[in-house]
Amino acid sequence: MNEPFKYQGDELTLFQHATNWKKYFSKKIKPFISGNVLEVGAGMGSTTALLNDGTATHWILSEPDEHLCMQLQTKLGQKKLPANCSILKGTMEDVPGTFDTIIYIDVLEHIEADANELKKAASKLNPGGHIIVLVPAFQHLFSPFDKAIGHYRRYTKKLLRNLTPKEVELIHARYYDSMGYFASFMNKAFLKQSYPTQKQVNYWDKFLVPVSRFTDNLFFHCFGKSIIAVWRK
Repeated sequence: MNEPFKYQGDELTLFQHATNWKKYFSKKIKPFISGNVLEVGAGMGSTTALLNDGTATHWILSEPDEHLCMQLQTKLGQKKLPANCSILKGTMEDVPGTFDTIIYIDVLEHIEADANELKKAASKLNPGGHIIVLVPAFQHLFSPFDKAIGHYRRYTKKLLRNLTPKEVELIHARYYDSMGYFASFMNKAFLKQSYPTQKQVNYWDKFLVPVSRFTDNLFFHCFGKSIIAVWRK
């Protein structure tokens, strides 16, 4: 019998209150969200409330970790998640139906067969719909922290372009958080931490992310700690 899936690491707890970062990337993603939505690997649901403004027809939060799934059910029962939400324990293969929007927020890097995952997503996407992905950028930044939380890889725009399923086209691919890039580089080169401290995460979110909102445009989004990619069918 297969062991129940359990999320590796404490990344979700560390970053759940990174409100400046979540507001930054959610503003970029929201214009592509509509209709029936599937959020793959919803975790603790900490980004759902920012992305889900209640206008989507239906929003499924899929999560394979049983403990996290129970947390999501509790939040939904306590009305800490929008009323259009429902919870499904499992992965993409367990989700029935088709969708107008499929979202992966810091999830694809945890999936070994990422190309196959995107193919499955494309097959479940309605015409005109979008696949939205947020992933960590640049393999040369791969650190003990990435390994500790179960990342298989980090990405470049070229790699994501090469992963594009035949049914969809890549319409948006940009690097974000240029200041976070330098912080990640310093950790990789000098600190070599398996985990950042909560104090470090708070400093990055409070001071570096607001600067990135300016410098990302200044540097024309040519590098950053993360990538946002959007495909359309």
